[in-house]
Amino acid sequence: MFKTLATLINGQNARAEDRVRDAFAIELIDQKIRESEGSLRAAKSTLASLIQRQRAEEKQHNALRARISDLTTRAQEALESDREDMAAEAARAIATMENELTVRAETLNRLDQKVLRLRSSIETGHRRIIDLKQGAIQARAVRREQSIQMQMVKTGATHGSVEEAEELIQRVLGRDDPFERTEILADINHELEGGTITDRMADAGFGGATRSTADDVLARLKSSKK
Repeated sequence: MFKTLATLINGQNARAEDRVRDAFAIELIDQKIRESEGSLRAAKSTLASLIQRQRAEEKQHNALRARISDLTTRAQEALESDREDMAAEAARAIATMENELTVRAETLNRLDQKVLRLRSSIETGHRRIIDLKQGAIQARAVRREQSIQMQMVKTGATHGSVEEAEELIQRVLGRDDPFERTEILADINHELEGGTITDRMADAGFGGATRSTADDVLARLKSSKK
């Protein structure tokens, strides 16, 4: 029972955390970008220190090689002048410097490797931050679109509302014209009262005319000109 409750509580906490992360996703992205940029700045500072140390080590290494070369020449000249005592002293100094040169060469090699690895890591981190910033721009665009969609839902400007409005418009436009309805009713009443058959018989020449025709108007016009 206790394990079941613990599982449910953990699941609820996880869902709550997901909701918070979704709600503040843009802010979290910006924060992670700032943290990444901070780490990148620290890495660049470390790289600068390593390069500075590397250059100093190279200078000391080159200076030591020059001293060894110079002292070797002097020792050879001492031997040629039968000053073996000075040549031996120079040889001891050269041996010490050669040992130091070996240590400095190893140190310089390790620095070269560290600089190379750190430079590669910085370049990779820089590209990833650029990708993150591009992703953040896309995320903001999506969030704005979602916000607009939510606003449309709140204001009722949804697909269902549009269809409902269109249906109402069609209902209004599809209603019968009351004036046309009145005219049709008048015609029906006229037919029921026998008016229509009377007019047709009068037009056929049976009985007097019940209405004025174009022929009547034309005949009247001709007679008025005589």
